[in-house]
Amino acid sequence: MAFSALLRPALLAAARSPRMERTVTKIPVTRSLVDRFVAGQTEDQAIAATTSILDSGRYITIDHLGEDTTDSAQADATVSHYLTLLSDLATLSQKTASTSPTSVRNVEVSLKLSALGQFLPRDGHKVALENAHKICTAAEEAGAWVTVDAEDHTTTDSTLSIVRELRKDFPSLGTVLQAYLERTEADCRDLSGPGSRIRLCKGAYKEPASVAYQGKEAVDEAYLRCLRILMNGQGYPMVASHDPAMIAAALQQAKTNGRTADEFEIQMLYGIRDAEQLRLVGENKHLRVYLPYGEQWYGYFMRRLAERPANLTFFLRSLMSHS
Repeated sequence: MAFSALLRPALLAAARSPRMERTVTKIPVTRSLVDRFVAGQTEDQAIAATTSILDSGRYITIDHLGEDTTDSAQADATVSHYLTLLSDLATLSQKTASTSPTSVRNVEVSLKLSALGQFLPRDGHKVALENAHKICTAAEEAGAWVTVDAEDHTTTDSTLSIVRELRKDFPSLGTVLQAYLERTEADCRDLSGPGSRIRLCKGAYKEPASVAYQGKEAVDEAYLRCLRILMNGQGYPMVASHDPAMIAAALQQAKTNGRTADEFEIQMLYGIRDAEQLRLVGENKHLRVYLPYGEQWYGYFMRRLAERPANLTFFLRSLMSHS
């Protein structure tokens, strides 16, 4: 409880602090710890990690790290990274046999629209839409899925507007909804129609009480309400959680609603609860690993430390052992 009340908000604030970024990235031990959560900086490194995960029976979603881009050249560079990645992924991508409306794909990429130009001072919304469309087109050619990541609440309206526009050409496009936002139950109902894919997570940004539930109990209850909506719906729920209680609830609700293993999936982050991931695969559950790569790892790394006391403890112990 003390962790949530004090350290988590501080770490989330630090995730967007340039001064803290300069400090943390200069600590010699940081790089080795980042490797636990980030699969390298290049497409080749991401592909190597992806191949290992696919060989284990797990599925993959790959995120080229970066966000809050205000430079059009940087947005273009992000698109280029995704196009190169998808070209490399084409030989690894395959559909599974499925009775669900959406034929399950083992390979996916995840996009942050702010990395594609959403915050550009002129026509940012339009630029992000066009860039995402290019990536979705390449993904279709590669046989891969695409899911649009969620960011802080100030981007939600723009992001979901772009998702609705993209779905006209790419009906299988997935999107992420964050249970800690008070609006999310309504968004679950609105976006989870036939053929839809919704990744439900608790939320990883520092949000004000005016728009988001603050305590763990309230967030857990919101997650379960949203989960029920998705499992009762006509889409393909993607349950993003490491919380044993949430995973157990998802499996029970799937069973109650008569969903087969091909009609939902569990998602976990690269480097977290690896043994549990493999256990679920051994029980014939679809388990997808969220695998990030790239040079802009700082914000992602700090949010992982903020999520669980165990992550922060691991980081601090390593710092002490190298001091």
